[in-house]
Amino acid sequence: MLHEFTRSPRIAYFSMEIALASDIPTYAGGLGVLAGDTLRSAADLALHMVGVTLVSRAGYFDQKIDSIGRQIEAPQTWEPSDHAKPVCAKVSVQIERRTVWIGAWLYPIKGLGGAEVPVIMLDTDLPENNVEDREITHFLYGHDAAYRLKQEIVLGVGGIRMLQALGFEITKHHMNEGHSALLGMELLHRHSYHQRDLRPGEALYDLPVVRSKCIFTTHTPVEAGQDKFDYAMVNRIADGEFMDLREVRKLAGDDTLNMTRLALNLSDYVNGVAKCHAEVSQRMFPGYHVHAITNGVHPHTWTSEFFATLYDNHMPGWRHEPEQLVRIDQVADNAIWDAHKNAKQQLLDRVKETTGKTLDPTLPTFGFARRMTAYKRPDLIFTDLERLRSIAKKQPFQLVMAGKAHPYDTNGKQLIKILHDHLRELSDDISVVYMPGYNMNLALELVSGVDVWLNTPLRPLEASGTSGMKAAFNGVPSLSVLDGWWLEGCIEGVTGWAVGNSIVGNESNDVQDFYSKLENIVLPLYYTDRAGWIALMKGSIGRNASVFNTHRMIRRYATEAYML
Repeated sequence: MLHEFTRSPRIAYFSMEIALASDIPTYAGGLGVLAGDTLRSAADLALHMVGVTLVSRAGYFDQKIDSIGRQIEAPQTWEPSDHAKPVCAKVSVQIERRTVWIGAWLYPIKGLGGAEVPVIMLDTDLPENNVEDREITHFLYGHDAAYRLKQEIVLGVGGIRMLQALGFEITKHHMNEGHSALLGMELLHRHSYHQRDLRPGEALYDLPVVRSKCIFTTHTPVEAGQDKFDYAMVNRIADGEFMDLREVRKLAGDDTLNMTRLALNLSDYVNGVAKCHAEVSQRMFPGYHVHAITNGVHPHTWTSEFFATLYDNHMPGWRHEPEQLVRIDQVADNAIWDAHKNAKQQLLDRVKETTGKTLDPTLPTFGFARRMTAYKRPDLIFTDLERLRSIAKKQPFQLVMAGKAHPYDTNGKQLIKILHDHLRELSDDISVVYMPGYNMNLALELVSGVDVWLNTPLRPLEASGTSGMKAAFNGVPSLSVLDGWWLEGCIEGVTGWAVGNSIVGNESNDVQDFYSKLENIVLPLYYTDRAGWIALMKGSIGRNASVFNTHRMIRRYATEAYML
């Protein structure tokens, strides 16, 4: 079964979460969706890669919203055997001085041309393990720091051992965020040697060889967002054989095991996920060279059926070469508008089915959907309810929102409650709906069915963001804060509009600029200039979708990082 994948050397792509399909809950948000899009593009382009992740049998969580707007988390268990095949190999790691056995599942991602990229999902739910250890790979980002460290041992160390057991020849190890950085310690252990004049248990490590085999993509623009583990806990949980704490402290920091710092020190190639994010990361980590490969999204995964058909008719080959979308100007305006109307109606039908709320297809519809956490500022639009009412009275509009808060993010869950409070306050003046159960399917309907996409993060905390890129594939312009990818994608009045400016610490004018753009530019254009609006839609497709896709991104990784 695996022979076809092990005949040629491959790039191993490690990620704690990978969005394989909407109904396989092995992803929590943007990081996992990016990982899935990356491997889908690799399959389309027939690149020799293999994904490594955890099986996350209990998923992330299924979101319910109660009558007063509180998020309720429900189990989201899934059965791997319904979607993947077991592999006939087991490896072990030492956790808390116990042998923990790891099995795996094979999920092949099939590309447009028939090439496949295998994804190996690691699983500790085996009869050989005790109850506690069987649950290590159950919950995505679950429980406490000790649980997370165990997961990261399984992902990094167990992942390396599983690839070897299955017969893969790996030329590079790409760490998508720092969760898998312990793979570098396993590689160091394999590239170590002993000398007579060293004390017992001491070894010399071939750090240059390990660094030449590792690539690190960082997504975290703030120190607080990095995984850090207390060394007393590390010493209690981790196996001293591959975790020489003397060496770890040199590479990951004296005070705590900083997984980002460890990944930086064990990688020859480090990149941020947008030009601005690379600059922020360079300032955070002086002494390292941080490259910039801006994120993208997988072309046909994030294009509605209506626009996909449109592109197929006018620009055949766009799925393999999305840069062909620069030719969107040759498509008639009415064809663009008809495709959008169909996508919009599909979204409004979903809203009606889910919430019972009937939205008006003639009204401009704004969308906001992402992980609900404080720095995303989902409540910015509601800062001045009277101003919002005044604008809507003259130029009516409606808003569709969605997003999950991490179960342990109390502030994020409170934000969802606050949004529902505003929803009720505005009910007589503006239709606002909140769609529960945010997943890939709902995300596609949102980014393709709204008229304008909103994004209002606190600068510079948006490393990249990809939801606006998905919207662009469907001709939906963005009204967004200048942070992350939008600093590169925003051409004012051509692909959308900027909220505020790019100066960090100058957020006070964001609210007023948002309301001003909404009232004086966005809504008047929608209501009075259909041709101008469609020109904007074409701008978002031709200038943004043609560039901000994972085909372009993975080609850059291949030539700038993988082939080194």
